Amino acid sequence: MSDGLIESALARDRWFVGAALAALTGLAWLWLWRDWAAMTAMDPAMACMAMPGMDMSGLMACPDHPALYIAQAFLMWLIMMVAMMLPSAAPMILLYAKVARGPRGAGAALAPTAAFAGAYVVVWGAFSALAAGAQWALVRSGAASDASLALGQPRVAGLLLVAAGLYQATGLKRECLDTCRSPLSFIMQYWRNGWLGSARLGFTHGLYCLGCCAMLMTLLFVFGVMNLLWVAVLAALVVVEKLAPFGGLAAQTIGVAAVVLGGAMVVGAWPL
Repeated sequence: MSDGLIESALARDRWFVGAALAALTGLAWLWLWRDWAAMTAMDPAMACMAMPGMDMSGLMACPDHPALYIAQAFLMWLIMMVAMMLPSAAPMILLYAKVARGPRGAGAALAPTAAFAGAYVVVWGAFSALAAGAQWALVRSGAASDASLALGQPRVAGLLLVAAGLYQATGLKRECLDTCRSPLSFIMQYWRNGWLGSARLGFTHGLYCLGCCAMLMTLLFVFGVMNLLWVAVLAALVVVEKLAPFGGLAAQTIGVAAVVLGGAMVVGAWPL
């Protein structure tokens, strides 16, 4: 095959993977926007009967039906994690697709790339399950609002902000962020052949990404899981940390800001 044909095939593969990632991300954001619009138009008194991610007339079980509530909350969190995390993971996935293809024919990288990306999403699916359980517990106990899913006590929310801010300065955060910001080094270090190798690589990357961003995701409980603006802000911060040239400095700045704002909330100087 000529060099021109090889380059054309590589471009088609990258275009297909990139288009699939963009479509998944766009559909997830569209879903979130639809559910946010439905929630904001709803009577707060009916909050326990509505839940993002449901198409059955928007109805769901109240928190006293834990299995159904948690299942529906899990779906919401999973869609939200896809919307928030795939954009920052896209460069890693695209680079993996390029490396996985190697000298093979057009389309050879699609299946292993799907395994890589699927395993990555599985990690955030596990986080979504934990978040859904935490959401149910907070709403059931009255610690969080039925409507906005935000913590009702400013001091508790402030402590969570402080904890997230302090985590930004830890060695674990720095290690995970550095790994996420160095996709080629990561692939060279952890590369394994075959489908199982692809899934293992994606799972490992997901764990590093979780270590980098999980504490930021918990801040959804501070200003409201269904606050779409806050969801977008956190997604943008993740992209800046992982992809911008000044991402490391941005992570430290975010940490300082979170500690200051959280401290103000704890002492009552900034009521939420």
